[in-house]
Amino acid sequence: MKIVNKLSIVAISLSALALTTSCGDPMDEITSIVYNRIFSPTSLEAKNITEESVKLEWSESSGADSYTIEIYDGDSLDFSGTPVMTLTGITEVPYTVTGLDYDTEYSARVRAVDADDESRNSNWSGVYFETSPKQLFNSIKTQDIADRSVTLSWEEGTEATVIEILDADGNSVVTYNLTADDLENATTTIEGLSPETNYTAKMYYNGRECGSKSFTTIVDLNGATVVKTSDDLKKAIEEAEDGAVLALYNGTYTIAGTDDDGNETITAATVSTNITIKGIYSTDRPTVKGRFQVTNGASLTLSQLIIDGSENATGDQLVNYKEAVETGPLTIESCEVSGFIKGICYVNVAATLESVTINNSIIHDIICEGGDFFDCRKGLIKTTTFSNSTFYNIAAERDFIRMDDASSNFSETPTINVTNCTIDNVCYNAKKRLLYVRFVGNVINWKNTIVSNTMAVWSNQSKTGVPTFSNNAYYAVKNLQTLDPPASQGGTGGNLFIDEAGSNLSACPYTNSTAGSGEYTLSGDYKGYGYGDPRWIE
Repeated sequence: MKIVNKLSIVAISLSALALTTSCGDPMDEITSIVYNRIFSPTSLEAKNITEESVKLEWSESSGADSYTIEIYDGDSLDFSGTPVMTLTGITEVPYTVTGLDYDTEYSARVRAVDADDESRNSNWSGVYFETSPKQLFNSIKTQDIADRSVTLSWEEGTEATVIEILDADGNSVVTYNLTADDLENATTTIEGLSPETNYTAKMYYNGRECGSKSFTTIVDLNGATVVKTSDDLKKAIEEAEDGAVLALYNGTYTIAGTDDDGNETITAATVSTNITIKGIYSTDRPTVKGRFQVTNGASLTLSQLIIDGSENATGDQLVNYKEAVETGPLTIESCEVSGFIKGICYVNVAATLESVTINNSIIHDIICEGGDFFDCRKGLIKTTTFSNSTFYNIAAERDFIRMDDASSNFSETPTINVTNCTIDNVCYNAKKRLLYVRFVGNVINWKNTIVSNTMAVWSNQSKTGVPTFSNNAYYAVKNLQTLDPPASQGGTGGNLFIDEAGSNLSACPYTNSTAGSGEYTLSGDYKGYGYGDPRWIE
């Protein structure tokens, strides 16, 4: 039988203790105090929340025989109205509550119970939580995504009312009320989207989320020429009208020709009109085997492609300019390029290129025999930009960027921008140059970039403009950051400038420390500085 002492009795007893002690009389030790109410459960938390359950965890109350849990709709913690669930006689702590609805806000409260005296039950402790949404959508297949629509499917028998399409900022773009036919067929197509845009589809049943899938619409097919692997890509390029967009489905395409003996070989497609060659699916890019030869001042955009030069029988560059004319931009966007024996761009005529841009791309394993990686000898490229890209295993014994002095033939000068790039194992077998730039008046900006595992120097050419450096890092660069002034200043002229503000790292900044590995995720110590290709920072 439990003994219940009133607080007043406890107080009187303590007073008596004080009196008797002062008189020197012995008294038995008080070993416990029993209060008139059990303390409330403390540290109540909702954990391991699923679509239909939650684990409630709390610190147990001394003297409790069991606990009662009440679950209410909403997260207000006011516990008004009737609970949706009441659980009594609970002796297991923590306790998992099941049978909840998905994607629903709840308030839960717990109290300690005295089995013999209800008046001693504790006050309530409360917590709120929200159950997880369901995932009833099926995976979105590549062929289900178009330029302005997406086809979604879900488990048969699903109860749902609405599908909402949200943009990357969470704004509602389309709200679609599901029909009886949609639910019977467990699929529907949502229209009204924009090309090349990131979206999230969410499905709801009476306001509760029961499906979520993200996707990116494909390139704009309005007016585009769709090319399949069964088509002749070389013919499509050479017969394209000015401004054409060739949209390639996933698969492998070969730019085929014949050699001097009449045998079929991989060769170049001649680009004579302003065209874009683009993969339709950003997550399933087509592979193009071959190269390009630009004439007639044409512009060329290569986007969302894997370009493989490993079977290029001629050993030529990816893009070669053949005519001394005003020429439109070359853009390489979101591509992977590899395998070419020479380089990536070659201008050996007095052509004026508006710009060359390589962005969000990975360029690798281009050995550069008989030419430099980026090679402009007789022409002018007004603006060259390498950004948000990775370059590795390039130019074993050649230069990275070469621009010879053709200034006497042009009134303008070149600008080179390298920003947010990862450059590894470039010029790795010889003391060559990252910047073999001799075009008088050149301007170079080098920012937010990591260079690693190179034998190169910056430049030993007096005509190379000293770059504007900002926030760069270097690792295992034997010669690059060692100043070697001209003989008149006591040196040999081997490296005329360095990045004085750059960070010279003593430890490899990548989680994979193997040179030329192709994996450049930054280790935790280096993620916060903002340098390198952004793809390796996340």
